Amino acid sequence: METYTERIFNFIDGHAERISKKEGTMYLEAVLETVRAWADGKIGPEAEKPSKEEVRKGLQLAMLKGMKESAQPNHQMTPDSIGLIAGYLADRLSGGKPYVTLFDPAIGTGNLLYTVMNFMDGRTAASGSEIDDLLIQLAAASAELLAQPVTLYHQDSLRPLMVDPADLVVTDLPVGYYPDDENAMNYNLRAEEGHSYSHHLFIEQSVRHLKKGGHGIFVVPANLFESEFATQLHTFLKGEAEILGVIALPEGLFKNRANAKSLLLLRKPDGRTGPKPEVLLAQAPDLKNANAVSAFFGKVDAWAEQNGYKKA
Repeated sequence: METYTERIFNFIDGHAERISKKEGTMYLEAVLETVRAWADGKIGPEAEKPSKEEVRKGLQLAMLKGMKESAQPNHQMTPDSIGLIAGYLADRLSGGKPYVTLFDPAIGTGNLLYTVMNFMDGRTAASGSEIDDLLIQLAAASAELLAQPVTLYHQDSLRPLMVDPADLVVTDLPVGYYPDDENAMNYNLRAEEGHSYSHHLFIEQSVRHLKKGGHGIFVVPANLFESEFATQLHTFLKGEAEILGVIALPEGLFKNRANAKSLLLLRKPDGRTGPKPEVLLAQAPDLKNANAVSAFFGKVDAWAEQNGYKKA
């Protein structure tokens, strides 16, 4: 028997395949057209009120299929298990606040941000920015379908942003070199010669757009603090943010060890004095291992309680 997620995927996939063949468009563009028509009430799957997470997962499967057919390296999605861990962390770092503002400066299709918003459903409003035209259109259509309050900006996120400071930044950092050397001059984490690391600049831009006392959850390369610019990054963070934690993600999520990622947890200082939180160092488990997952979240909960983060 089909699950709701499978039914939603099959519905989107069937429509998108027909549109793609009829109009000669990319599959991802056909997915966008399908999702827009669904959001407008013109079409819809035969499913009785699926949850927001079931809709998001069905959308994700269709978008993943399209991205496998796309040769563009920026057309990638954050694995679901990372989103679920990020959602749990975001919920704990929110400290029990009834309302939290989020920002994703590299929103892509919105999958990571919407996973977190669904986890904290009803307590969040968000902003996101993205330079890729197709991806941000997919993000906009998905937000409408999921009924999540999101304001989107179509631009280079390393240019000046008209975004209000957020309680929480959640983002999967674009890794590589930033080609605009002139604009990079506006950042402390710029390279002295040649191109700067875009992922370093995104960290700096994110910290700028956090409220004082706000938190950042970043999907980063596992070797972030081993690169040629690691000393520069350490110096910046020492002055502008507190490292709260580094969580190694399961290597099985990535093609090879060189592509391994971690979650970096930061807090923007708010001027309050007192002992700094102990840094949370952990290895995230395979989410199929129930006992390991329980132990991992137990460790996160213990750390959060010890450092004054209340439950929502």
